[in-house]
Amino acid sequence: MPWMAPIRALTRGVITTPGSGLPHAESVAAPMPARPPPGTIQMMLHASAHPVDGGVRHQVTVSGRHVLNTDEPAELGGTDTAATPHELLAAALASCVSTMIVLAARARGWETAGLRVDVAYDHKATPRRFDVHIGLPAGLTDQQRDRLLRVAHTCPVRRALESAADISESVTPATRAA
Repeated sequence: MPWMAPIRALTRGVITTPGSGLPHAESVAAPMPARPPPGTIQMMLHASAHPVDGGVRHQVTVSGRHVLNTDEPAELGGTDTAATPHELLAAALASCVSTMIVLAARARGWETAGLRVDVAYDHKATPRRFDVHIGLPAGLTDQQRDRLLRVAHTCPVRRALESAADISESVTPATRAA
């Protein structure tokens, strides 16, 4: 998508190897940035995860201001006390679609009671598959329903999943205590 070009240009090469003259893993591994001032547009979203008690349960800090947990089922060595990362992906899509619909409906004074968005995610399929079911509130006209469905397609999580993403990674060796 053409609108992604400036964002891709900003993110390419940010994580590089030490000695390249460009920022490298040590600069990326710094603590989460402080919350930006109100009204500031944040170009990159951040998340940081670390294991809890040495298991597969993780505590995740999102944008330096929200904390959530992930876990795996017992058969994968977890304790099943939180959603799996794959489940959070489905949850992100469902809540994003719902949020976009609510924002559009609220701006027009339309009713949102009864709105429900369900996402079924097949994380084993290739390519991955998401089935989104949108239950719109009763009493909307055909034009209102059509408008809200068009708005649902503008969900940023959906667009990210549809367009794929450039993912770069780096590894920073642990520093041994002296």
